[in-house]
Amino acid sequence: MQAFEVFVQTLLAFSAIFIYARILGKQLVSQLTFFEYVTGITFGSIAATIATDVNQRTITHFIGLTIFSLLTYLMQVITLKNRPARKIIEGEPVVVIQNGKLLEDKMAVMHYNVDELQMQLRSKGYFNINDVEYAIMEPNGELSVLAKSQKRPVTPEDLQLSTDYEGIDLELIIDGEVIYQNLSQDNLDMDWLKDQLRQRGVQDLNQVVYAGLDCQGNLFLDLVDDSKVNNVDVTDNPPD
Repeated sequence: MQAFEVFVQTLLAFSAIFIYARILGKQLVSQLTFFEYVTGITFGSIAATIATDVNQRTITHFIGLTIFSLLTYLMQVITLKNRPARKIIEGEPVVVIQNGKLLEDKMAVMHYNVDELQMQLRSKGYFNINDVEYAIMEPNGELSVLAKSQKRPVTPEDLQLSTDYEGIDLELIIDGEVIYQNLSQDNLDMDWLKDQLRQRGVQDLNQVVYAGLDCQGNLFLDLVDDSKVNNVDVTDNPPD
């Protein structure tokens, strides 16, 4: 009986998380502020209690989860509509390197030391603090870096070279399923697509893992049958 209760409560918790998460929207973990990170942990903790606690009334925890979700949604609305409130709730960017100089007082306020700064600079590809003009600590803990002008990679614009336009691939087939919306968006139809596949020896859509069209009109295909590909082994296991 207790196992059945856990089963039902887990279904309820799973459904609640799914619905509330869809309502609250989505962000990459790397984009979350500290407040949003803690909120997410609390949200999951309450849901876990709903799923496993059979000694208390499930409805009590569910009401708590609902109220917590509503408060989280309210905070999102406030931060979206009110910039001063957004600065208080989410925090502000902090400059930690300015004109190539460390701002120790700003770092001390955030309890942020030089070792942590160097670690984040190295992750951005800068191994010498002297190469950095500006470094800004973002509210989500990420470090944004502007290198000194003489340390930046040369771009075609610097060399006054013209470049061709590069868009994103138009997805036409994914896992054997045709994306009809993208076909019509580019004024294409199934007859054209089937003809392109036949020219490449493909008779069945299920053979296609991915098909995409670039802005120059070139069709890229990746097929299920990769048996002829010489797979690169990146492990250190001895050969069989």
